[in-house]
Amino acid sequence: MSGTTTAADALRRRAAGAGANRWVVLVVLCVSLLLVALDATVLHVAVPAVTEDLKPGAIELLWIVDVYPLVCASLLILFGTLGDRVGRRRVLLLGYGLFGVASAAAAFADSAQVLILARALLGVGGAMIMPATLSILRQVFPDRRERALAIGIWSAVAAVGAAVGPLLGGFLLEHFWWGSVFLVNIPLMLISLPIGRLLLPESKGDGKGPWDVVGALLAAAGLFALVLGVKRLGGGELDVFTAVPLVVGGVLLVLFVRRQRRLTHPLVDLRMFARSAFTTSVGCIVLAMLALVGLELIAAQYLQLVLGLSPLETGLRLLPLTIAAMAAGLAGARLLRRFGPRRMVSAGFCLTAVAVLLLTAMGDADNTGLLVCGFVLLGFGLETTLFGAYESMLSEAPPEQAGGAAAIGETSYQLGAGIGIALLGSVMNAAYTPGLSGVSGVPESASRSAGHSLGEAYEVAGRLGGPAGVALRRAAQDSFVHGLHVTLLVSAGLLLLGAVMALRLPRTMQCGEAPVGVELPAPREVAESRVSA
Repeated sequence: MSGTTTAADALRRRAAGAGANRWVVLVVLCVSLLLVALDATVLHVAVPAVTEDLKPGAIELLWIVDVYPLVCASLLILFGTLGDRVGRRRVLLLGYGLFGVASAAAAFADSAQVLILARALLGVGGAMIMPATLSILRQVFPDRRERALAIGIWSAVAAVGAAVGPLLGGFLLEHFWWGSVFLVNIPLMLISLPIGRLLLPESKGDGKGPWDVVGALLAAAGLFALVLGVKRLGGGELDVFTAVPLVVGGVLLVLFVRRQRRLTHPLVDLRMFARSAFTTSVGCIVLAMLALVGLELIAAQYLQLVLGLSPLETGLRLLPLTIAAMAAGLAGARLLRRFGPRRMVSAGFCLTAVAVLLLTAMGDADNTGLLVCGFVLLGFGLETTLFGAYESMLSEAPPEQAGGAAAIGETSYQLGAGIGIALLGSVMNAAYTPGLSGVSGVPESASRSAGHSLGEAYEVAGRLGGPAGVALRRAAQDSFVHGLHVTLLVSAGLLLLGAVMALRLPRTMQCGEAPVGVELPAPREVAESRVSA
């Protein structure tokens, strides 16, 4: 009798602890996400210091910046589905360890090659962490109402990490050497690894059939090639080294899809895409990032090169966007229940388009009020859109496919960002370059060099000096602001297209699901233990 009572008490404590600890689990997952989001942007402001210290070539510098998101995006499906097979907690903890080791290697890199390798390992760790956080969240919060709140907090933390990255990087660079931007990861890892091992529940998929290793490698290679081609396209490279990765990536992904359709137990259940809400949610994520991520880079150049702000001042100027995104994430669950996915995501797109159109009033002079208002609307609208799309996508996916669904969502995010940089960067260049031809006193060769970027235009103007240098600098600023306005208008058009696409989402939020795959006590088990007690 005493043994039965002890077992029953243990089950009751376990059940109560599971209910109480799911919010602690959310905190651990949010710290994980914060780490990855910070590392995606913290290096941006450190590039000049890295260039001065390690003296990388142009190609090496490109790889230092791009290898992290490139490797991370290509491996999301591999590690997301591996987590469904061997355990999401296990993959997440391995990602923690690898991320910490790679951060130390990056911080003390003594050559460009070592830094590239360390950044690649950071990308592997990030690919292990990102889908695992979202899929564990999907399993720990089976009730859609609570899950919506959890996703809101999760997405708010993602917004904070992405925006705080440049701010933190600017602060560290003013007081320490460039390697310090990587060392901040290590204390977070030292805390997250033991706490995650202690508190995070293990969860898996249904475990039917073997894990499709060939399919996982096809997806990884295809995404790597495709994202590489898109990034080169975004940099204005239109040569064979851009076309070949795009073609090879497309072919490999077609082969991956055909293979998944043939398998009895596929790596990714493509039947998810037969659900209109799932496909529409993925499309909304791609379109939101496509419309906005290029603007983020252009806005950073505007604040620093046109308005003359320092990296730290630029980060501070973007804080209203971060605060608004946090507010939208925290309010997202209530908004979703009140308005439903369709109206919420569509309204988020429309609000973001209004913010983008408002920012077309930016000029050569600093208008703090306009920027604050525009960034607040932009942050709230974008976060509302992404929150509604992510929540709908996860809720439409089968629980046993949570890792694969999370990986698809994160891959869509990365692809949208890459395509957005390519598309909006091309629009910006097309509007910027013509304004630099025929500047009085400026040689044609200097005008061509200045047409590559605003930063290069400033360098050319400095070498020219005199009235010609002043005229070139002024023309470059005017052309950049004109290009920014054109890019904003194109972005607004894409956002309005997203608002129309979102009309295919469900009108109301459907609730009521049972947990699948989490190693927590079942209600019947707890009830039987209480009876036996």
